[in-house]
Amino acid sequence: MRPAAPWDAYLNGFTEDPGYLDYGRIGPLSLAVAAEALGQTDVLTRARFGSLDHFGEHDPRMRRAVAAVTGFRDDQVVAQPNTSMGLMHAMFGLTGDVLLSPADFPSVPFAAARAAEALHVAVPLWLDSSGTSDTAGQVTPGQVRDQLTDSTVAVAVSLVDSRTGFRVDLDGIRQVIGDRLLIVDAIQGFGVVDAAYGAADVIASGGQKWARSGWGTGFLALSDRAVDRLTPVMSGFTGTGQTEPWDDVPPPVRAASAFAVSNGDGLAQARFAAGLEEIATVGVAAIEAAVAANADRLIDLADEFGIPVRSPRDARERAGLVVLEPAAERLTALGAALHNHGVTATSRGGTVRLSTHARLSEETVDMLRAAFAAY
Repeated sequence: MRPAAPWDAYLNGFTEDPGYLDYGRIGPLSLAVAAEALGQTDVLTRARFGSLDHFGEHDPRMRRAVAAVTGFRDDQVVAQPNTSMGLMHAMFGLTGDVLLSPADFPSVPFAAARAAEALHVAVPLWLDSSGTSDTAGQVTPGQVRDQLTDSTVAVAVSLVDSRTGFRVDLDGIRQVIGDRLLIVDAIQGFGVVDAAYGAADVIASGGQKWARSGWGTGFLALSDRAVDRLTPVMSGFTGTGQTEPWDDVPPPVRAASAFAVSNGDGLAQARFAAGLEEIATVGVAAIEAAVAANADRLIDLADEFGIPVRSPRDARERAGLVVLEPAAERLTALGAALHNHGVTATSRGGTVRLSTHARLSEETVDMLRAAFAAY
């Protein structure tokens, strides 16, 4: 049972215009995050005597907020400007082969390929996830198990596939890979999926999508095992454990904080913390349940108009993404109908992706229905 007042306050924080169904691309700022941004910007603009030191407090605040959502300790979390940079840190730090799907969002394969090209110590092993037409692109524990090699030291996956909407089974993958590192690009589910983050060794995500915290927000969370096995290749002065190591270049500290290059963006960290603190007031499980119910409504509406749904129908295998796959010759017509009725969505690779959050207004549903009817 959701506490009424916090849940109502959370839903009231959605102020985007009706017709918005594109959280998988960017989540419009919540009221709490917008207020935080305005307040912190005002402090930085005025720079009153003694006011600037508090920006340093947002890093531990953000790390505590990430820890509350992921279950990692706050000392296992380090701020990153985005998901991709966190993944770069992880891949460049590997020694050995990493198994991953080339069909994942480019952040994952690019990080692995660039690390291999630059350092020649980590080698990407490309997972075959072709499957059938209904399961193509879905990474499953069975596929991972069958394609592991003796030289595989890590497996990298996307928590939710951005093209198919498929949600990966982290617990299942952990069971088949043994003590190899499990690296997770969590961006398409972070904040709306009550994931088994404890099964992962590395989690990289940003807060600009489902956490509705804007660009420049991100983190890298590392298990103690990951800290032991990964080399902090790109480690700056803030990764030494010393405040300002003048006249010396000490080695990186043996901690997640080693995977930092410089001081974080206090404004971004404040926004991210505000977004995550808002999530914590109602709990990810409650948000996930609401998102699942809203996704069901979108799927039912697509079924009503005979529009094929490519994304999984089982709530256990999806998050907030509903992927429509009309006949190729009808794709342009569907996109035009959505556009003409003010529905914001993503069209990519022969599909139209709708992404809904915990709040789905009746006006948005009516607009989508009208678009489908016109189509």
